Amino acid sequence: MRCPYCGSLDTQVKDSRPTDDSSAIRRRRICPDCGGRFTTFERVQLRELTVIKRSGRRVPFDRDKLQHSVEIALRKRPVDPERIERMINGIVRQLESSGEAEVPSERIGELIMDGLKNLDSVAYVRFASVYRNFREAKDFEELIGELASEEGASGQGGLRDAG
Repeated sequence: MRCPYCGSLDTQVKDSRPTDDSSAIRRRRICPDCGGRFTTFERVQLRELTVIKRSGRRVPFDRDKLQHSVEIALRKRPVDPERIERMINGIVRQLESSGEAEVPSERIGELIMDGLKNLDSVAYVRFASVYRNFREAKDFEELIGELASEEGASGQGGLRDAG
């Protein structure tokens, strides 16, 4: 593994352990050349996925990009990081086990919205506003109205927060 500080290829693993949900191996590393310490994560990848963008362009699936999008939506929200990680792992597992090597970006966006709806309603609205390209306040009103009616039908009062 290349050292992110000096670029040396000769780094040493000092500690390895599974993450809390056992979906990855966390490795603490040290560079003998510069003394830099850093952490890497090793995950199982069932298959190579390609994302088909709305423009028709094809790009390799990037779990980090998915995670970053979710983290932006959840910024300053009281959601346990383990629940976020479980949601992201669930989305990736669904994509990898679908049997399809190419996945439309819309499918990924819908999976994220479904996950956020169950995790935190504010993050759900934030993500939806970008994903669906809201342009007016009424776009927000319609989405919040849908969300409130779904929660009312399921017996929950008001918009729910994850705490």
